[in-house]
Amino acid sequence: MTTVESRTVVGTGLDRVDAPLKVTGAAQYPNDVTLPGMVHAALVGSTVAAGRIRSIDVSRAVAAPGVLDVITHLTAPRLEHGPMTLLGGSPPLPLRDDRVLHYGQHVGIVVAESAEQARHAATLVRVEYEAAEAVLDLEDPRAEIVDNPWGMDTERGDVDAGFARADMVVEGTFTTPDNTNNPLGLFSTVASWHGDALTVHDSTQWPHNVRTSLATIFDVPESGVRVLAPFVGGAFGAGLRVWPHVVLTVLAARQVRRPVKLVLTRPEMFTSVGHRPNSVQRIRIGATRDGDLVAIEHHSLSSLAMEDDDWEPVAHGSAFAYACPNVLTRDRQARLNIPCPGSMRAPAEGQGNFALESAIDDIAYAVGMDPLELRLRNDAQEHPLLGLPWSSKALRECYLQGAERFGWSRRSPEPRSMRDGRWLVGYGLAGVSYPFYQVPCQARASVRHDGSAYVRSAATDIGTGTYTVMTQLAAELLGLDVGRVRFDLGDSDMPYAPQAGGSGLTGALAGAVQAACRRLVGEFLDVVRDDPDSPLRGASPDDVTVTDGRIHRSADPASGETYAEILARHGLAELSADGRSTPPQPEDLGMAPSGAFGAKFVEVRVDPELGLLRLARVVSAIDGGRILNEKTATSQIIGGTVGGISQAMFEETATDPLTGRIANATFGDYLMPVNADVPDMEVLFVGEPDRATAVGTKGIGEIGLVGLAAAIGNAVYHATRRRIRSLPLTIDRLL
Repeated sequence: MTTVESRTVVGTGLDRVDAPLKVTGAAQYPNDVTLPGMVHAALVGSTVAAGRIRSIDVSRAVAAPGVLDVITHLTAPRLEHGPMTLLGGSPPLPLRDDRVLHYGQHVGIVVAESAEQARHAATLVRVEYEAAEAVLDLEDPRAEIVDNPWGMDTERGDVDAGFARADMVVEGTFTTPDNTNNPLGLFSTVASWHGDALTVHDSTQWPHNVRTSLATIFDVPESGVRVLAPFVGGAFGAGLRVWPHVVLTVLAARQVRRPVKLVLTRPEMFTSVGHRPNSVQRIRIGATRDGDLVAIEHHSLSSLAMEDDDWEPVAHGSAFAYACPNVLTRDRQARLNIPCPGSMRAPAEGQGNFALESAIDDIAYAVGMDPLELRLRNDAQEHPLLGLPWSSKALRECYLQGAERFGWSRRSPEPRSMRDGRWLVGYGLAGVSYPFYQVPCQARASVRHDGSAYVRSAATDIGTGTYTVMTQLAAELLGLDVGRVRFDLGDSDMPYAPQAGGSGLTGALAGAVQAACRRLVGEFLDVVRDDPDSPLRGASPDDVTVTDGRIHRSADPASGETYAEILARHGLAELSADGRSTPPQPEDLGMAPSGAFGAKFVEVRVDPELGLLRLARVVSAIDGGRILNEKTATSQIIGGTVGGISQAMFEETATDPLTGRIANATFGDYLMPVNADVPDMEVLFVGEPDRATAVGTKGIGEIGLVGLAAAIGNAVYHATRRRIRSLPLTIDRLL
């Protein structure tokens, strides 16, 4: 195997390679795209949550200045349904018929010369509805209940027998509200047709999915569809699906035969690109007096749109969180007249961990044990479902090192026993995990005549640092300075890459980049295999080391030559090689591929008279496998921590129970933390490279958010002796 000199690039806190483009305004986001002859589109949204369109009058809109077309279900052509994807089916197609399934549903699209003209004309469309009574409540008896469609319910042991032998049993019902992703950058799509060839600039986390879906929907060759997303202004999961507004933009461009741009408004972001579904969870935990868990039962009911199949197994994480012999998890969904839910950072675990880790604290108090000690006592040393050892797991180290850094030993065990003046002080923690996820990925690496490298894959970077860590990895594998490597992404014409989501991209992409770079070194050795003028003649990849743009024999560093010298002597402009990665299988590994683990520690202050809740500090101890860039990895955990604070204390998408209208669909009304709400945050990484992935990484995009809600809730209980089982933890619930 080709080796690299000890001078390493991977792991260091390198500044983001894309930062200069972003801070100078040179990075082109979809909203920045301008094409010759481009026109603009605006959406018409339903003002009822359920029913039918009785009539739709577009005459005033069509006559408005600059308007080119108004498309409704009466004039839209028939489109093919989108394909099944790795994340489930495509969202329902827009403008199929006269039915209305949720408030804000797209019932028309207006195309005009300017964005202002399009938005004005959209207000002129007159729609009359035959409204029906909407189903908006999870526990409405009229709601259709969907049992776990992906077969992820679990049962091991005998739960009833486990509870029968438990000395202590706690149970409770926990609720989490809808949250809306709300990246800072408004989602935008620009579509341009050239015959049957289509180019789309889109705010997506998965260019290949957009390409495949649009080719299917519009019945054109996939090879003729190109999707570009080199920069995405945040997404948090909202960019994982091909939403109806994207389809409508492409349709409008085909209808008017000009490039069309559509930029969603902030209120439309609440109804058009998914949201974290709300949940009602019922959990029961039994333990012995010694603190051994003997039974866990976790049921969840979460929301689903009327004609969609998005799936989040909220309770599923409880199946492998602890070494408990008797566990049952059940997940169901209720179909409601709501916009389609979708992934939001830490989907499923973000909700399910709140219930589980709150109840774990309750059982610790019930048996009179330190919540940290109880978690350590019940740590699962092997995967509870597979019965295999983990490929890596440093959760115990996360608990111990995090507790030491936080100062957990200073905690007074009795709730409501710690004070700072008028403030009640509480310490809380939560154990966290996020499942392993990885799918196949491809990459291509090239070295050019000047010895520089160009590596690419059709991935996206949604702010996670993909550009940077893949540049570092390629530089190390090819023995080049970082400045001599260019990594590109965000183009569906590049080799296939999966979505930037599920904490799976880094592992999949790193494996593909590693394979491509190693194969590329082999290609250079093939070129000189029979070259009498090369000191590398006859060398194999196992014989050589690469450094400073030069391949040399490991046993004789003087015996080698540079990439540029090899290319020049053989009259080649460049050499390229493709690489691919495939997800590991437990049966082949003999162990269970493990995702990230962590422990979250928080200190809160509560004013008992006013119900004010303040965070004082947060410590996150994370087992993230091999860390490719300490700076960007730390930023990921900090960003996830802020998201977790937001979920715990602020975010709640408020839907009017009578009309289905989202009542707080602006940044003025939808609460999120600002700087004054964010405390001191510390991040420490523990553990070793993971044995299941080619480069030893684990995904850390989600793990930063998971557990903050439970840890804060547990700290509030310690401070006040009040268990709050509904998010967010607001003043009215603390009073």
